Amino acid sequence: MTIRKTVTLVEEINSEYGAPASPPLRRVAIAAVFENPLAGKAARADLKPLIDYSLELGASLTKTALATLGASPAQLRGYTKAALVGIGGNLEHGAAMIHPRLGMAMRRSIKRGRVIIPGHAKVGPPGTTIDLIYGPLDDGWDLDAFDSTPVLIHDAPRPHEIVLWIGYATGPRVNARSKGPDQKEVDALVASFASGQ
Repeated sequence: MTIRKTVTLVEEINSEYGAPASPPLRRVAIAAVFENPLAGKAARADLKPLIDYSLELGASLTKTALATLGASPAQLRGYTKAALVGIGGNLEHGAAMIHPRLGMAMRRSIKRGRVIIPGHAKVGPPGTTIDLIYGPLDDGWDLDAFDSTPVLIHDAPRPHEIVLWIGYATGPRVNARSKGPDQKEVDALVASFASGQ
């Protein structure tokens, strides 16, 4: 498949609501815009070409993202993925890009990532916004790592294109302090369901 273009967004947040971030929160989001080979085809068309391509893109986009961010995999705190499908395609084309194999390619590239990577797909015309939802890499209850940022590309996706986004963050939300349960507390609650409490 041919990539029409890539788009890279880098954020460095030094303060939020008057409170400094130390160190600054750095995020990179990178997108590949490419022709959807299944656009206009039957709804039951084989998704394998998209799934296979997600492996290739996951590795190459992660390499570029880390170089752009100037961070080692050990410095990462959050990650994300999303797909935006042009109106000539359908939602399952985006799901094929982000759910079956993309996360494995991202993890293989950074040699980390025990926790599911937040990701979603949607269908829309050029300029449609999609939210990148960041989640923690290794500790599912690292609630401070959850964050989001909206992204868009003014001329993509065209009707027969897909935009695949991946992203990484080096830290928690600036001023993160909303503490929740830990794994032990959740395990105890779930165990209480079985005992009828």
